[in-house]
Amino acid sequence: MARYDHDLFILGAGSGGVRAARLAAQRGVRVAVAEAAALGGTCVNAGCIPKKLYSYAAGYAEAFRESAGYGWRGAAPTLDWEALKAARAQEIARLNGVYRQLLSAAGATLIEGWGRLEDAHTVVVNGKRHTAERIVVATGGAPHVPKVPGCDLAVTSERMFDLPAFPRRLTVIGGGYIACEFASIFHGLGAEVTIMQRGGALLTSFDGEVRSFIASEMGRAGIDIRLNCTVEAISRKDDGTFCVATAMGAQCDADVVLYATGRVPNTRDLGLESAGVALDERGAVVVDRHYCSNLPSVYAIGDVSTSLQLTPVALAEATVLVETLYGDGRRPVNYALAPTAVFTHPNIGTVGLTEEAARRKFKDDVAVFRADFRALRHTLSGREERTFVKLVVHKKTDRVVGLHMVGPEAGEVVQGFAVALQAGAKKADFDATLGIHPTVAEEFVTLRTPVAPGE
Repeated sequence: MARYDHDLFILGAGSGGVRAARLAAQRGVRVAVAEAAALGGTCVNAGCIPKKLYSYAAGYAEAFRESAGYGWRGAAPTLDWEALKAARAQEIARLNGVYRQLLSAAGATLIEGWGRLEDAHTVVVNGKRHTAERIVVATGGAPHVPKVPGCDLAVTSERMFDLPAFPRRLTVIGGGYIACEFASIFHGLGAEVTIMQRGGALLTSFDGEVRSFIASEMGRAGIDIRLNCTVEAISRKDDGTFCVATAMGAQCDADVVLYATGRVPNTRDLGLESAGVALDERGAVVVDRHYCSNLPSVYAIGDVSTSLQLTPVALAEATVLVETLYGDGRRPVNYALAPTAVFTHPNIGTVGLTEEAARRKFKDDVAVFRADFRALRHTLSGREERTFVKLVVHKKTDRVVGLHMVGPEAGEVVQGFAVALQAGAKKADFDATLGIHPTVAEEFVTLRTPVAPGE
């Protein structure tokens, strides 16, 4: 008779949890997954997927305006907010079903309910105890909202997709990728958007030139960006709209206020601390390089434990964990070359080191190549939008250690170049590669002259 009810019990059916469950179950492991919300986690339900769908919607508005330069005449269509919400909800429901089918087809057991650790081998769901040889915490993250007067009047990113009415005026508090994406999306859909960022720049973890370039492009498009702006309070006005007050005495009126000031690990009410699982100052599960916590039977993957809150990272960690527990364990995750995209308008795509990080690591042994230009599309569209590309090279080895882009479909372009960087591509390899003309991507293989430091 088996010592435990399950070999592997997973808390959370998001991207990482479902990937781990599916791969383990396919190996004959007895797997159970507990999930209290819709399957697919934040990415499917309130993150990557709906965000990209709404970004596409905003892109159509831009394309309608551009089309006049190409000879198209007539009034542009108007946004039907309810129709967009319904279409998105239908697609998300379909994906929820796909995730359910993935678990079922692999042979994993889905338990609908909130799971809490009772001890190192026991999870309680809906009052029932489930024992397992190993437990994986994959509960993701949740929006962080600073405690200021009136903060409860604001919404978080998870509610933006289903606002009862489309906001004529949107105030976004924060300057990270979620803040910038929603600012771009809702501005593109037709809202007047103000960003309030307490720091002196947007997207502080990105390359400095990328940060300044996207701020310039967003500002050029009409988004009001207010830096060094600390929110002191939010209040409701008599007409039901809101007023955001800053520490400097400025005010901003809005129909909707979005707090997008980062996300925190979703470890509350999981029984982790009472079970003896160590958490760090952020509330994240502390794990070693094998994703094991201080308890040998408890593991954690994805946003609940990693510093890189990206869906592909959670998927990679899930794959490596299953290989470690039930395979040969030979495949590590290369966090240094994790590519990412920000679906601002224009998009940002990046992989590898920023120029600042490269200079910290390699000192003066760094060469930078970049270009800033108006893409061919906009020679007729009438838009002033510009595109930016940049390579960061370690001179001694000629390795391309960083690649950055701000422009149309930047994520699609950079994904391909991420393979090259993963393979150790050198600047000479870029130089020897023929471009596809006329494309934006060809700029990366035609950069020849390094810029002088500080230029």
